[in-house]
Amino acid sequence: MDIILAGIIFIVSYIFIMTDKINRAVVAMAGGVLLLLTGIYDINEMFTNYIDWNTIALLFSMMVLISITEKTGLFSFVAVRFAQQVRGSPIPLLIGVSILTAIGSALLDNVTTVLILVPIILKITKQLNLPAFPYLLVIIFSSNIGGTATLIGDPPNIMIGQAVDHLTFLSFINHLAPLAIIMFFIMLGTVLPLFRRTLRSGDTSTEDLMKTNASAYLVRTPMLYQSIAVLTMTLLGFLLHAFIHIDLTIIALSGAILLLLLTEKEMDTEQVFSRVEWVTLFFFIGLFTLVGGLESAGIIDELARAIVLWTDGDFAATAILILWISGLFSGIVDNIPFVAAMIPVVEEFESYGMIYLDPIWWSLALGACLGGNATLVGASANVVVAGLAEGEGQKLSFIRFMLYGVPFVILSLVIATIYIYIRYLIPYMS
Repeated sequence: MDIILAGIIFIVSYIFIMTDKINRAVVAMAGGVLLLLTGIYDINEMFTNYIDWNTIALLFSMMVLISITEKTGLFSFVAVRFAQQVRGSPIPLLIGVSILTAIGSALLDNVTTVLILVPIILKITKQLNLPAFPYLLVIIFSSNIGGTATLIGDPPNIMIGQAVDHLTFLSFINHLAPLAIIMFFIMLGTVLPLFRRTLRSGDTSTEDLMKTNASAYLVRTPMLYQSIAVLTMTLLGFLLHAFIHIDLTIIALSGAILLLLLTEKEMDTEQVFSRVEWVTLFFFIGLFTLVGGLESAGIIDELARAIVLWTDGDFAATAILILWISGLFSGIVDNIPFVAAMIPVVEEFESYGMIYLDPIWWSLALGACLGGNATLVGASANVVVAGLAEGEGQKLSFIRFMLYGVPFVILSLVIATIYIYIRYLIPYMS
């Protein structure tokens, strides 16, 4: 009975999220409350087992840092200077944003990267009278592709790296970065032709842009320099967290609290909190509770265990099936809780005689990270981008995004299948 109830609540909630008829945070939270009322799990389990508070705290901290820094005019300054460097040309701007997002997502993490870049690109597109959708689309695609390349780039990679001791920072770069680079160029090659005709800025808006004094946007008070210093230290902490052994969430919280303390005289804390994207945060909480219902009812675990039965224990077939299932499911549910449920299942494969699990771990990582591009709820970065865009009056349609995301994910999984087969399975079977 729990399986049926959890499945129905998840499917109905997901349909309402897709249609955008009701605020997605309200829908997700309502689904979580229904799971509590039906006894799928109790409130203690929901808060302790299923909601990833590390992710919520990380997002909240970065939103605080960015909301304070944004008041200094720094992002507007960067936006104008960046647009001036490409002379307001829409296509070079699109390519430049893609490269910045991919590199930032690989070196930092994709959630932090989009939190910084989305406000900038929304300002640029507004000034140039350009449609925001193509730029937001490539930011999401690039963030998930770039995040695939390193251990710290995407939360699923962090979770896998923590679960498997011998998979180091360099291991992820060696095994996943080559495919991420290939997928990045394929993404540009497919997206650019789709939007080439619509990406045209008027001569007047370009002229106005080039005449704009970017420095005029900067509010040169102590808060500007404090924000730059704390944000730089926080990002540096992210980059070095694997070496200094401090959790990403602790680094982000430390940065946010420090900046709140330093800037309290110039910007009231209540004002900062009012600028936090609470809808996005509560949507995350609701999403974790919905997937928690599937976990509590045993749906995800049973599906994963069935993989071994479907493949009859064949190593190559299991690796490819893990890739596709994680890719397709990560497009439907957030890839963080999905990977959390899959890690112990992959570990169980050893009891079925599969001693060498590395190709399966890489399949899980690739499927979860690349599959996140399918829908707006497929990855944390997607939800953050949608929340930031909605806050600026540029609501991303769930269906419209999915029309681009699903075909691209299928293409990504086909290429990833070829990559895994050639690099791992042929040498293993020979």
